Amino acid sequence: MGVDSINQTWVSEFILLGLSSDWGTQVFLFVLILVMYLVTLAGNSLILLLIRLDSRLHTPMYFFLSVLSLVDLCYGNSIAPQMLVHFLSVQKRIPFHSCVLQLWASLALGGSEFFLLGAMTYDHYVAVCHPLHYTAIMHGELCLTLSASCLVAGFSNSLMETILTFQLPLCHNVINHFACETLAVLQLACVDISFNKVMVTFSGFFVILLPCSLVLFSYARIVAAILRIHSAQGRHKAFGTCASHLTVVCMCFGATIFTYLGPHSASSVDREKMVALFYAVVAPMLNPLIYSLRNKDVMAALQKMLEKFRQ
Repeated sequence: MGVDSINQTWVSEFILLGLSSDWGTQVFLFVLILVMYLVTLAGNSLILLLIRLDSRLHTPMYFFLSVLSLVDLCYGNSIAPQMLVHFLSVQKRIPFHSCVLQLWASLALGGSEFFLLGAMTYDHYVAVCHPLHYTAIMHGELCLTLSASCLVAGFSNSLMETILTFQLPLCHNVINHFACETLAVLQLACVDISFNKVMVTFSGFFVILLPCSLVLFSYARIVAAILRIHSAQGRHKAFGTCASHLTVVCMCFGATIFTYLGPHSASSVDREKMVALFYAVVAPMLNPLIYSLRNKDVMAALQKMLEKFRQ
């Protein structure tokens, strides 16, 4: 019998080390994450409600925004509630099946969000570069197909990565993370994980670099089209159409690229925790704020709804 077989452990639950072992820090993080989580729920729910109630927002751009808000709501709920419970717990335990489900859901929703950002970029490209044909190109069927394709791609990639991760024999059950994350779980394996790391790289290329390439190509065409507009007012209006989306794209893709292209060191684990925290809590909170505060249509819809409540 090999050494790996002897050391292999049957795991029924995992213990998460979390972000800190200091009680004061954990209480502070509990309050901070709770506030951010509540803002995430309120902000994304409000975006969905406004788009549903205001007919002026029944356009392809806001359809994609509603799907993004729904994904952000689910993404936040896949990790934040468990984090809040664990901040006030001595032993941060999570059952095996819950860990599998959390990894699959977080990967699926995170991947879907990157693809959705790519689809939204295409929508902005058509709006700026082909304004006269926008309605004909971005019809309802295409919007539904693009959104469904983003979700299918994200969930399929996640399923593959989750299966490859949890089919490995595990030597112990202590995860150096605040959630079940692929690379953190792989560190528990009793066998060589080189193949899994290659597949994680391939998955990252598929989920991050492909949408990022589409974003870069589309925005290169958009910038070229904007520069050909003669009036300053026209250029400002065209850029204003893309400003909120471009902010979110730079925020999301920028954090990922910084993480994976940055130098690896002893602090890599802490850096990965911070980036995972950003995508799980910060990004879902900021997205609705960016899209609402920088968007006149959304603010007008909000004002209209508030006026109705006052009557």
